[in-house]
Amino acid sequence: MIETDLAELIEKVRTMKAESQTIELKAAHQGCPKKLYDTISAFSNQDMGGILLFGIDEELGFEVVGVYDVQDLQKKVNEQCKQMVPVVRPVFTAVGLPEGTVVSAEIPGIDLTERPCYYGGVGRMKGSYVRAGDSDEPMSDYEIYSYEAYRKKYQDDVRINERADLSAIDLGKMKAYVDLIKENNPRLGSLPQKDIERFLNMVIDEKPTLACTMLFSVYPQMFYPQYTVNAMVVPGYEKGEAAEDGSRFIDNKRIEGTLLDLLEDTMKFVKKNMRVRTVIEKKTGKRADKTEYPLVAVREAVLNSLVHRDYSIHTEAMPIEVIMYKDRLEIRNPGGLYGRLTLDKLGKVQPDTRNPVLARAMETLGITENRYSGIPTIQRELRNAGMREAVFSDSRNEFAVTFYNKEEQQELRNIDMVILSEGEVQGIVEFCRTPKSRNEIARYLGIKTIYYMMAHYVNPLLETGQLKMIMPEKPRSKNQKYYSGTLEN
Repeated sequence: MIETDLAELIEKVRTMKAESQTIELKAAHQGCPKKLYDTISAFSNQDMGGILLFGIDEELGFEVVGVYDVQDLQKKVNEQCKQMVPVVRPVFTAVGLPEGTVVSAEIPGIDLTERPCYYGGVGRMKGSYVRAGDSDEPMSDYEIYSYEAYRKKYQDDVRINERADLSAIDLGKMKAYVDLIKENNPRLGSLPQKDIERFLNMVIDEKPTLACTMLFSVYPQMFYPQYTVNAMVVPGYEKGEAAEDGSRFIDNKRIEGTLLDLLEDTMKFVKKNMRVRTVIEKKTGKRADKTEYPLVAVREAVLNSLVHRDYSIHTEAMPIEVIMYKDRLEIRNPGGLYGRLTLDKLGKVQPDTRNPVLARAMETLGITENRYSGIPTIQRELRNAGMREAVFSDSRNEFAVTFYNKEEQQELRNIDMVILSEGEVQGIVEFCRTPKSRNEIARYLGIKTIYYMMAHYVNPLLETGQLKMIMPEKPRSKNQKYYSGTLEN
């Protein structure tokens, strides 16, 4: 940084009156701050690094107070940087202002393979920090482990399942997988079955690995209870919002089984709870079902979460979440982006693979292509459906993909829609020739969740006038009833 750049930065900070993800202020007019380790660590552990600004007092309204001694300040800051592991090499710049001299110390972000950077005086577990907005927060045990796992190339998908033996494995399914491998690699054909299982990291010392358990166990959750998918439909736009009947979930299911079971049963759950419209194009008269979200895109996102989630001991209590809101669908899995992959590179570069054995197995079984085409496929399917692209987010311990449905709703306003089949409509209309309550209609339809029944069956018929309310001035009344005939006094 040159002096003019520093002067511009100072002016920006004073105008904004705020620190940031990459800026930390220290007054330093009465001496060098003694504990800079937290901020040095936090800045070093993010790609963009950060800048310490000395000589600006936040408590005095971001006034320039100047530093006590430029040379001594640089010396003492550098001494603290030398106590970091690995050693940090700051770059200093000083600029003289009428109110005093301001000094900046640029802290570079260290390479991913050297993280976490920590204060050697207290060790890695207590001395590692991350930047969150304008504050420095201690790294969690999991975050520290994540860096170590990448640096040392840990493969959690092949850690031994110590509590299991081969009696817990469907040996027929595992043999079918090995046969597929042998078919594609004829040279393996001469090797004994057990050797191939060991080379494929399915069985080690007569014990199944995690990958083997999740792929071929009779019941994987016997060993990993939370390696599940928790799927839910909420009645509003955020968790905790209640429906008219007080329920917090329209549907809620814990999905268990092998990875293939988790994939297929999650898709069944989403399809069951997804709005599906039969649309009639005005020009052609053709009818077609249009799902709320493209199923191919949803399947890719669920599959990615199963293959690329973190399977370390630190996440054994963290299931994948699939949450359907009024306006969006979120899929969240434990473990942020792995290695050097960043959000802006998703779908554009070949990423490091967190679970290479699982990824290969799913490819061999024909469940995934394993060619890093998942993200492009998701975005293409959404564009083809006239919807906005998916939004990806990467937090400290979690990766999420969000699909939004509002654009599709806007598109559908311009075409005629039939929400229910003619038979379903006629059945409800006939049933409601005399006024019926919500519970009575739900029992007739065989639907347990009142909110789901109202949203998918009654409300559409109210909108078209095929049903009416006996108390239209009190639409949410618990005594409300719905009718299709003539209401007698």
